[in-house]
Parts: sequence; C-alpha cells; structure tokens
Amino acid sequence: MKIRLLMFVVAAALFTLSGITQAQEITLKVHHFLPPPSPAHARLITPWCEKITKESAGKLKCQIYPAMQLGGTPPQLFDQAKDGVADIVWTLPGYTANRFPTVEAFELPFMMTNPEATSRALWDYTQRYSKNEFKDVHPILFHVHGPGVFHMREKQIRTLADFKGLKVRAPTRLTNKLIASMGATPVGMPVPQVPEALNKGVIDGTVIPWEVVPAIKVHEIVKFHSETDPKFPAFYTSVFIFGMNHAKYNSLSPELKKVIDANSGPEASAWAGKVFAEADVPGRKMAEDRKNTLYTIPASELALWRKAAEPVQIEWIKEVNRRDLPGLALVESAQALIAKYTRK
Repeated sequence: MKIRLLMFVVAAALFTLSGITQAQEITLKVHHFLPPPSPAHARLITPWCEKITKESAGKLKCQIYPAMQLGGTPPQLFDQAKDGVADIVWTLPGYTANRFPTVEAFELPFMMTNPEATSRALWDYTQRYSKNEFKDVHPILFHVHGPGVFHMREKQIRTLADFKGLKVRAPTRLTNKLIASMGATPVGMPVPQVPEALNKGVIDGTVIPWEVVPAIKVHEIVKFHSETDPKFPAFYTSVFIFGMNHAKYNSLSPELKKVIDANSGPEASAWAGKVFAEADVPGRKMAEDRKNTLYTIPASELALWRKAAEPVQIEWIKEVNRRDLPGLALVESAQALIAKYTRK
C-alpha cells in the first residue's frame, strides 16, 4: 500500500512538473507578407527567432507564417498584431496611408544615407516622436531598407525626362508623391502584387531595393535597372516595424520579457538595417548574371531630381502641421539623427 501511494505521489509530481515545463514553453506566431526565400524571412525574422529561443533556453519559440499564411492582406498586419491574430508582425507602416504620420519623415525624398545608420536614427526618432502612433503594439525594432532602385520592363531611366509617360509602382503614400514629382504616373501597391502587375503591363516598372528582387523574381521580368550614386542620399527608403501584441508581451514572465527586450531597441534596429543592406548584394548580382542592363544615375543628375522633389517635403510639412505636429522640426530631427549616426 505504501509503495502504491509513493508511486502515485511521484507520478503526480512528474505530471505537475511536466505541466510547469510546458507552460513555460511559449510559441509566438510571427506573421509577414514575403515568401520564405526573402531576406526578411531568412536573414532577419528567422535569426531573431533563433536567438530568442537560445537565450530563453528554449522557453520562447516562434512559428513563422510567411506570405500572409494566417490570412488577410499586408495592410492588415499591424492590426493583426494589435488584435492578437498574430503575436508578432513585420510590416510597413506606410501600407496604411496617413495612420503613422511622424515616421513618414524618414520616407521623404533623399533622406537616407545607409540602412544601418538610418535604422538606428529611426529608433531614436520613434522613441521621441512616434510612441503615441504605435501605442497599440509593443515595438521590437524599426528599420529601413537599402536605396530604392528602378526596375523597368522596356525603358531605362537615366534622366528626369525619362519618367514622362511611365507608370511606376511605389510602396507608400510619400513615394507615390515622389514618383509623381518626377513626371511619372505612380501606382501604389504592396510588393507581392508587383510581378503580376509587371507581367500584365499594369505598370512599366517598379521602385524597390535590390534585396527584394530575388524573392519576387523581378529580374526575370524586367530588362533595365537604374540605381543611384551611392555617395548621394538615397532616392527613397521605406520604414518597417517588427511589433508584438501587447497582451502577449505582458503575459511573459520577467525573465522572458528580458529576452525580448535584449533583442529590441536601437541595436536590434541597426542590425536589421545592416541585414537589409547586405541583402542588396545578391539581389544585384542576380540581375547582372541575367545580363540585364544596369545604370548608375550620377550625382549631378540626382541634384536635379532632388530639386524636382522639393514640393513633396514642403507639402508634407504643411500636412503634418495641420495635424498639430511640428512638421519642420520632425524633418530636421530626422536629418540630424541620420547625420549623427552616419558620422560614427
């Protein structure tokens, strides 16, 4: 009888211990809009998840859902994190126009120097100006991508005059305005829609960074690529957020919160920017290997483009001023922070 009782007590203890262990293992649902081969998935999200699993001794794990596998559309990702459809999302705030006005300062023409420095500056900036805009999620990091490059089906872009009559896809509200200021017709759409739009002739070309080219096979559809002088500020960049559902973050133990926090913030943001900069290299090589035509727009020509784009910044400052935001101060702060980290 005593042996039977002892066995029962041991079994109950093991069951309880097993339940505690299982309760400590948390799987985070991570959702984004690009396919698994994309740098966002393979070089950013997957390594980040592996790192938190290692640092939490296996208590935190990720189940990554690429290419909108949890349903919805890319513009809905932010709200999926807000509402708990996903625990973490990676997306562009700019996919929902006018919802995140302060971070648009980083998407103004000719702002970015390089993705690593600009992403670090972006984190500092958001902590100063954008907390209210992103209060519905727990931001893990913010980052930007490499310089925007023109990928065109039939016509190389070399000068400002070459834009006339072209339909060019752009990712965000401000980039659409920028394309219009160049003289082309902007067509806004999320990046997964680009290949079909190019194939059907809905657009003549698109502006995207090199890193995303392999994931959507743009180099197989277009013939011409025009990049900008690397010594000149980038034509454009886009802002991204890697953000977490508040309830999920708050449900974590202090120990596990520390793991998330250690992989968040300015260093994580700078790392993400660096990842995207490095991912531009293989994307560019694929276009070269296909024998597509590449052209670098010189700084002298880009100076004309920057002049043509000045109304975009002026209009944006007026717009945010009407929302009781300090438009000029936001631009100057973004420029100062980018310059600060670019010099280091």
